[in-house]
Amino acid sequence: MRPESASRFEALEAQAETIMAVFRAAGYERVAPAILQPAGVFLDRVGEDIRSRTYVFTDLDGEELCLRPDLTVPVCRIYLDRDPQAAAPARYAYNGPAFRYQAGAPNPLRPREFRQAGIESFGEADALSADIGVFATTWDAMRAAGLSSAAITIGDVGLFRALVRAMPIADWRRNRLLGAFWRGDALPRLLSRMTEPHAAARTDLAPVLDRIDPDAPEKAADVLREHLDQTGAPFIGARTAEEIAARLVIIKADMAEPPLPAAYAEALRAYLAFAAPANEAAGRIAALARAAGLDVSHAAEALEARVDALTAAGFSGLTFSSDLGRRFEYYTGFVFEMAAAEENPPPALASGGRYDGLLAALGAPCVIPAVGAAIHTERLLAAVKGAP
Repeated sequence: MRPESASRFEALEAQAETIMAVFRAAGYERVAPAILQPAGVFLDRVGEDIRSRTYVFTDLDGEELCLRPDLTVPVCRIYLDRDPQAAAPARYAYNGPAFRYQAGAPNPLRPREFRQAGIESFGEADALSADIGVFATTWDAMRAAGLSSAAITIGDVGLFRALVRAMPIADWRRNRLLGAFWRGDALPRLLSRMTEPHAAARTDLAPVLDRIDPDAPEKAADVLREHLDQTGAPFIGARTAEEIAARLVIIKADMAEPPLPAAYAEALRAYLAFAAPANEAAGRIAALARAAGLDVSHAAEALEARVDALTAAGFSGLTFSSDLGRRFEYYTGFVFEMAAAEENPPPALASGGRYDGLLAALGAPCVIPAVGAAIHTERLLAAVKGAP
């Protein structure tokens, strides 16, 4: 090991001990999740961005595995291994490597193998208290490691859900909007299609659409195959008849619905671009919704209470961003990011949030409240030392 590498390794180890001491003092038990994880767990849950950069392989027994791209899911699995019924609250802390593909030239702040130190809180009934506790403990750990200031952004992915659920639209259309939230620019494209009058009717498969019954989706694939047999048209691409038919069922159902009101689409577009001082966000988002005839007062009041609690805990000057948290599909509510204040653009030093649905998706018998955060320790060290 070169002298500079040895020195950096020693600095990271010393920093980790400082961080873990703060976590222990806050009541978090240290755990060591496995580096090799079942690939399906991550590919289904972490989101398109992380999914596309996960190292996946098949072992000699044919099992698909991955190098963990994130430590939240592995720590959740430890919690459920110890308590399959998720009957008791628990707090865990960790420190170790994660792995994600990074395109382009090597970047010391975005390595393919990097270290995370973090905390996860499971089963605490008082969500607001747990949110503030994880947030404050994360900041305390970074401050103990030598960080004096950070640019802090908060968000709440539940607000988008509240906007969509306030719309008097069909459930399947609502679910499409909620699903598109996590897929980059898919949502703006979907909004454009939904606001066009019967745009889907202009498809080469119009004869198939005429015969598809949205109330009998199980028959759609047979209708499609029969059409292809009659016309001699070949399959193009990798999609199966069932996948194409499922899409056609959605198109047919969409054709039976009136276009999405323009006011709803504009409200969602405005929300996706929304950023403001955190102490102004709740009121402005509620007003944005009211302008479209939508009521999200309950969700806005929850955001206001959270900002008030953060202010009472000594955190001020925070920014709210509606886009925060969209990279990880398991987030369900409060999200936050702490970045290096002196750099532009500032790299995220720590991030976290609430993920109440993840444990149930991993096998818990019911929805379990959960919130956590991870510190990017190499970035933190660089910010404290003033150099990469």
